[in-house]
Amino acid sequence: MEKVKKKAVVLLSGGLDSTTVLAIARDQGYECYTVSFDYGQRHRSELEASKRVAKAHGSVSHKILRLGLRDIGGSALTDDDLDVPEELGSEIPITYVPARNTVFLSLALGWAEVLGARDIFIGANDVDYSGYPDCRPEFLDAFEKMANLATKAGVEGDYFHIRAPLLKLTKGEIIKEGTRLGVDYALTVSCYQADDEGKACGVCDSCRYRKKGFEDAGVEDVTPYQ
Repeated sequence: MEKVKKKAVVLLSGGLDSTTVLAIARDQGYECYTVSFDYGQRHRSELEASKRVAKAHGSVSHKILRLGLRDIGGSALTDDDLDVPEELGSEIPITYVPARNTVFLSLALGWAEVLGARDIFIGANDVDYSGYPDCRPEFLDAFEKMANLATKAGVEGDYFHIRAPLLKLTKGEIIKEGTRLGVDYALTVSCYQADDEGKACGVCDSCRYRKKGFEDAGVEDVTPYQ
């Protein structure tokens, strides 16, 4: 009899990190269900990338959920009056979207409970990241505790686990691992201000981290630039 695979919900932005996480989850034997969010971000090219990635990397089902984070603003990614910074700084940047990962994980948690999945994968990183508070291990640990207090499955002892396999990896290490697993990074979009064709600006902090990652990994940068 064929062994039944464990199910996992994978947060998939269409970017480099989340695509690598999907590849890792599949390599670990999970049957993956991917979820992306149309939350009012500056461009739709990352959502188009998420569709390509989900198809290429064997997602059983891919959902794009709509959210109105543009209605509250507060981020250069959801407010056109705020400029995307092109210099790396030491403070939490204006590209931080208030409560984004809390909201995303909450919706992924709901779908996971419906599916009978108990593992939720997220591409959070605590090394080469932009200083976002909702990418820290303390946040992920706290969310996992909350998830098991707030769900029927959790209070019945069928616990959820938040998986962040990239948490302590550099961007170069992430790219090396994804390359080993056969990830085609040409399918992905990481840029905060990509054009309609998915071409990257090359100057925002997300582009800078991505560029450096390819250099550190010794892997050809397949990113299309404007």
